[in-house]
Amino acid sequence: VQLQASGGGLVHPGGSLTLSCAASGAHFGVNVTAWYRQPPGERREIVAMMDGGGNTNYPDSVKGRFAMTRDDVKNTAALQMDSLKPEDTGVYYCYHLGFWGQGTQVTVSS
Repeated sequence: VQLQASGGGLVHPGGSLTLSCAASGAHFGVNVTAWYRQPPGERREIVAMMDGGGNTNYPDSVKGRFAMTRDDVKNTAALQMDSLKPEDTGVYYCYHLGFWGQGTQVTVSS
């Protein structure tokens, strides 16, 4: 299984970014897929999760601002991030079936 994450970058507070994760060797639609982030100097934490049925769950820190979607035809998972805050800064990883993508850097700064 290989996961390829992309879409990170530098954005001002209040801005938006969309991350994308493409999978090969596995199908997102049959198991849990998740996005995690690792802020500088901190532990990795989950920011979004979607089960095989398409049900999503988010921690309070991002609820209402982040939205995870999945495209079962393209076998991709996306994370739409709005109203970004400096504390959203970190390396974002997609996760599926015990495998991790390589991470994409998100920096929220003025």
